[in-house]
Order: sequence, then C-alpha cells, then structure tokens
Amino acid sequence: MEYLDFELPIKELEDQLDKCQIIGIESNVDVTETCKQIEKKLEETKRKIYKNLTAWQRVQLSRHPNRPYTLEHITTITNGVFLELFGDRNFKDDKAMIGGLGKIDGQSFMLIGQQKGINIKMRQYRNFGMANPEGYRKALRLMKMAEKFNIPVVTFIDTPGAYPGMEAEERGQGEAIARNIFEMSRLRVPIICVIVGEGASGGALGIGVGDRVLMMENTWYSVISPESCSSILWKSWEYKEQAAEALKLTSSDMKKHKLVDDIIPEPLGGAHYDKDTTFKTVKQYIMKAFNELKDLSTEELVAQRMDKYSKMGEYKE
Repeated sequence: MEYLDFELPIKELEDQLDKCQIIGIESNVDVTETCKQIEKKLEETKRKIYKNLTAWQRVQLSRHPNRPYTLEHITTITNGVFLELFGDRNFKDDKAMIGGLGKIDGQSFMLIGQQKGINIKMRQYRNFGMANPEGYRKALRLMKMAEKFNIPVVTFIDTPGAYPGMEAEERGQGEAIARNIFEMSRLRVPIICVIVGEGASGGALGIGVGDRVLMMENTWYSVISPESCSSILWKSWEYKEQAAEALKLTSSDMKKHKLVDDIIPEPLGGAHYDKDTTFKTVKQYIMKAFNELKDLSTEELVAQRMDKYSKMGEYKE
C-alpha cells in the first residue's frame, strides 16, 4: 500500500500493529490487549483524518496510484461481459479513451471512459488518460451507435484533461469536444456519467453531459486543475492547496451548486481501500439512475436534460 503525506500517521500505526503481531507469533507472548489498543487508535486516527479532508487532500486521493481505474470498474461491474470497440473511423484508435458494449444485471449498456493505466508503461500507452480528438470522436461514434439500437450510455470520467499537444490541436481538439457536448445534449437515450477520479477541464466535459451525473466522494470536477490555477494566479505551483479550496471542486461543492446529481460514497480511506465495496456501490448507483430514466419517453428525456443544463449557473437576459 502506498501512503499519501497526510496518511503517514496511519502508516505508523499499521507498522506498529504488524510488529506487535509478529512479536506475539515469534515469542509466544500474549499481545492481544496491546494489539487491540493499537487497532482502536488506528480506527480513531483514520476516522479523524478522513472526516476532515481538505479539497487538496481529496485531489490527492483521486490520483492515488492504487485507486481503481475505468477499465477495472467496467470489467468488474459487468462481470467480464464487455466487448471493447475500437477506432473513430477517421484517423485511428485512441488508447486513452475506451468503450464498448457490456451488460450490468442483464441490461445492455454502452460503456465509455478514459483509462490512465496502472504502471508507467501502461500510462504511456494510454497517454495518461489524456484523449486526442480521435478519442472523443470514437466516444461519439459509440454513443450514436447506442442511440441507433436504443442502448443507454454510461461514461466514466477520469482525466487530467484533453491532450494539449500541437498535433491534437491540428486535428481539431476543441471542435471534437464541442461536438460531443452538443451531440450528448440531445442524444435520444439515457446518459449516466460517473466521475471516478479526476474530472478536469474540457477533457472531462467531452463525455460529461448526462441525464444523471454521479460523483464519487473523493474525486474532483473543475475547469482547471489546482496546480494550473496556482501557476496562473500566483505564477507558482506552491499555492495549489489554496487554489483547490477556491475552486470549490469537491463532490460536496458540486452537489451544493447542483452541478452533479448525486455523490457515491467510498469506503473509509478511499475507493482503493475496499475495491469490492466500491464496485458494488458504483453499480448500485448506476442501476438506480437507469431505473429512474428508463420509462421516460425520448422527448421527455431530452427536454429534461436540456432544462437541467439551462438552469446551471447565474445569468441575466
């Protein structure tokens, strides 16, 4: 297990507990009471730390290397009943954006999301979850296919942003994301969006327009990352913690401002501490959202979606 800087008190207690158990085994000394005291203190420390997380600490948890990524979510909640589809039929297949058909509790879904990779080699292969224009065009192709066959869409958002390279801009990165936002706003099937990690900038919005937008507890959703915001306002990354607070990017902030519909609770310590419970909870929330949408007519579905986004923000006419 890898620990973040604010989790070091937990690491110390867990190390103490391990040593206590080893001493008991090797010396035949009864250390049961001592171990119980350490376990009690460990539980209290965990609750104290995770109950009072700052915005920046939640950003750190969303990037935890052990946190489950999109493909792991998909293969688990579909019990492996997932057929990945490839290519945008225009340029090439973008490995940072995955998608395909899968079944959850017998119901077919088109499942689409950004994939970061689980080690350095895989992260390079997946471009660290930063999609190129062909990734967004692949996503749109799969959404239109789902619409054709009346299959609901589920998207999993986890990206530090769309790829900002020159070649991406040359191939129309901005247009591809804008096209997706436009087409998703009027897609004639239910769309459920789940933020499972980082939800940064237009890279997230490119697959983030839905009838229900669900946000896991320790994730973030913002127009800009705290580091980039800090570098723009203070000309340094040192103020990223203040930027994270000011951006109001946490799940509770998003729910308060009615930018997301629901928060998916995570196990104590984050999604990576108990992946089985995490996947079960995500699946429950997806099915709950689908059951709320499945009986709506196409006209009602699109009208409610358009009305939902029209009410966001403050403006005057």
